[in-house]
Amino acid sequence: MLFSSITFLYAFLPILLALYFIVPKGWRNGVLLAASLLFYAWGEPVYLILMIASITVGYVFGLLIDRYRERPRLANLLTAASVCVCLSSLILFKYSDFFLSTVNALAGTKFALLRLALPVGISFYTFQILSYTVDVRRGDAPVQKNPFTFATYVALFPQLIAGPIVRYVTVAEELNHRSTTREDVAYGMARFVVGLGKKVMLANVLGEVCKIYRETDESSVLFTWLYLISYALHIYFDFSGYSDMAIGLGRIFGFHFLENFNYPYISRSITEFWRRWHMSLGTWFRDYVYIPLGGNRVSRLRWVFNLSVVWMLTGFWHGAGWTFILWGVWFGIWLIIEKLWLGKWLAKIPAPLSWIWSTLLVLLGFVLFDAESLTVAVSRMGNLFGVGLPLVTDTALYYLRSYGVVLIVGIIGATPLPKLVWSRLREKKWGLNVSAFLEPAALAVLLVLISAYLIDGSYNPFIYFRF
Repeated sequence: MLFSSITFLYAFLPILLALYFIVPKGWRNGVLLAASLLFYAWGEPVYLILMIASITVGYVFGLLIDRYRERPRLANLLTAASVCVCLSSLILFKYSDFFLSTVNALAGTKFALLRLALPVGISFYTFQILSYTVDVRRGDAPVQKNPFTFATYVALFPQLIAGPIVRYVTVAEELNHRSTTREDVAYGMARFVVGLGKKVMLANVLGEVCKIYRETDESSVLFTWLYLISYALHIYFDFSGYSDMAIGLGRIFGFHFLENFNYPYISRSITEFWRRWHMSLGTWFRDYVYIPLGGNRVSRLRWVFNLSVVWMLTGFWHGAGWTFILWGVWFGIWLIIEKLWLGKWLAKIPAPLSWIWSTLLVLLGFVLFDAESLTVAVSRMGNLFGVGLPLVTDTALYYLRSYGVVLIVGIIGATPLPKLVWSRLREKKWGLNVSAFLEPAALAVLLVLISAYLIDGSYNPFIYFRF
């Protein structure tokens, strides 16, 4: 089930909210757990068994690690076992065919591919379970002895399919003791509708441009750049819109999830970009891979190795393909270069130049991210710089005119400008709070437009379903 669906908006969510606030507080985790399991089972009930099995494994290992805390060797062994068992399902469903096809290509073997469907959200809930057992071993998180409460943490539907990756320590207290004020509900609903608008009115429309480009035989330099900029905005609004919806829904239910995006496209360096993009994933790899490897408190050569491992894994986490791995390596290389040589130079040159430089590197990285193969990626890179293509065609101009307004809105929306304007409107002038009148009206109009778009059955994918 998608957040951006009529079924979710006008059936699942209203019924859940009514039940959640009617039942006694002691029953609310049960309502959330039941709703989350139904939400997950809606599209693929078979894989609900896999998620419940993963939850059980995480819960049992948490208890065992806590029980044998005073026996470090055994506790460490149990922690390692929990990591291996949790990762095994992720490797089986997400990476088995990649490994088999790679072996077939290198060794000339003919192992049959498993062709297993990828369970939705498996990358996210696996990382949440891993962080829980590791944090229990470190003493950073309390062990959860109630299996249903732990299941609620892992299966919590607002962040189940797209994050942000919520660490147990962040919500441990709220799982047991939380309350929701009117301000929380108002904020959560507004945040949800804005995120839904980003997803439906911007990401979906810009995704149409990308779909058209991939399917057409005609291309030009202008059309390729139009596609690439549209794709960068499409994936940003798609993913950040879902994060906004998750944070908003979480607030309605009394949870305070951490932010996941902070205007990454205003960054002046690749380092800054990754401090602003998918922040929950970045901090996860920092705390559970980079720092355990030694972080930057090692020799320069070992530091380069540590950073390379982290970014190769970051790419691999996003997808089982060489294009994803090279996408991670691409950013890893530029981060290393910035740390060693370019960082001071980028800080000294005019801000527009450092922004152009960084944005170009990000866009080129997204060519790899979206390509079906390395051959396609190389071809599109060549198209960007006019290798064998005309600069402009009538087709490119047609789609530029057709989607130009949405593109401009998307570019502006990816900056802090709309938030700055809205904060100014919130300031009381002449004894009148303008936002008190504008905000409900604007949100109502936006929800009507979104509903009309969804009823129309327009293009409505979610890109992170394949991750």
